[in-house]
Amino acid sequence: MTVRKIIHVDMDAFYASVEQRDFPEYRGKPIVVGGSPEGRGGVVATASYEARKYGIRSAMPSKRAQQLCADLIFVRPRFAAYKEVSQQVRDIFRRYTDLIEPLSLDEAYLDVTEDKRHIGSAIAIAREIKQAIRDELQLTASAGVSVNKFVAKIASDMQKPDGLTFIAPEQVEGFMEKLPVEKFFGVGKVTAEKMKRMGLHTGADLKKLSENNLVQLFGKTGHFYYNIVRGIDRREVQPHRETKSLGAEDTFAYDLTTVEEMNTELDKIALTVAGRLEKYQLKGRTVTLKIKYSDFRQITRNQSFFHPIGDLATIAATAKQLLLKTDPVDVKIRLLGITLSNFGDEAPPPPSQQLSLF
Repeated sequence: MTVRKIIHVDMDAFYASVEQRDFPEYRGKPIVVGGSPEGRGGVVATASYEARKYGIRSAMPSKRAQQLCADLIFVRPRFAAYKEVSQQVRDIFRRYTDLIEPLSLDEAYLDVTEDKRHIGSAIAIAREIKQAIRDELQLTASAGVSVNKFVAKIASDMQKPDGLTFIAPEQVEGFMEKLPVEKFFGVGKVTAEKMKRMGLHTGADLKKLSENNLVQLFGKTGHFYYNIVRGIDRREVQPHRETKSLGAEDTFAYDLTTVEEMNTELDKIALTVAGRLEKYQLKGRTVTLKIKYSDFRQITRNQSFFHPIGDLATIAATAKQLLLKTDPVDVKIRLLGITLSNFGDEAPPPPSQQLSLF
């Protein structure tokens, strides 16, 4: 079997770096791109590395970010500018391969097993791509190089910013054994805590369990854990990867008990969803509201549109209308989520109905 050569390229603090490049007054200063902390407050989309030193990160409420850094500069997103730069980055990728799987505006997988320039070395290609991004766009990117997508993606995050990490084929299995469980695909905070309570802290710990054990404990994802800790990831780079849905949710520190509190949180979640839709250049026709109550009972409600939508106002208003239909009085809510799905063109018109003659 041919050993694949996969590169994962991830732009460094993309939105913030574009702003610092285009506006010299932001250079060397802590900035965040996202919603303003004024009023109900927005959410951080991207933080510059100067801001990250204060513990500021993506998806953090803007008010909290301001508390962490009094000199923080808030910048409104310019998605048209980010899309243009993203296209320029992809033009650089296409000099080497057509097997490009964009994950968002600022990251992508490249399969360079057979590259257009017959360079042969994935490490050399990654270096050339990074240098072209620096020389032509005055931005930096980090890259991970390995034999599969999973390891390449993790590797790209190891030496940020402006990093390049190579995990050789013979190093992959040892690398996976040392990897903390929270770095594994599909492992969020809750699952990571569950694993650690079971004494599972690293890939080596997961490797001790049989495939059946992993599936019993973690569902279908258990199959993936079993293979990846052995360095096996057969997923191909998909140039036309289709996104099925996109959303965001939040579990609250205290239960929400009033409609006003719920609407405030829905506004924040809708802002995150609208930003992600813009980032992935998507619009959807179905809005789904997810509600989890204090007793862990969970329900969903959805509404579909004829035309694709993606704007903040429509997403927020629809979520609030769906909430009202659940009769949110005398209830305690611990989680809210908004998801958009049914991407693509307009819905087909309903079949025409012919009037009966009788």
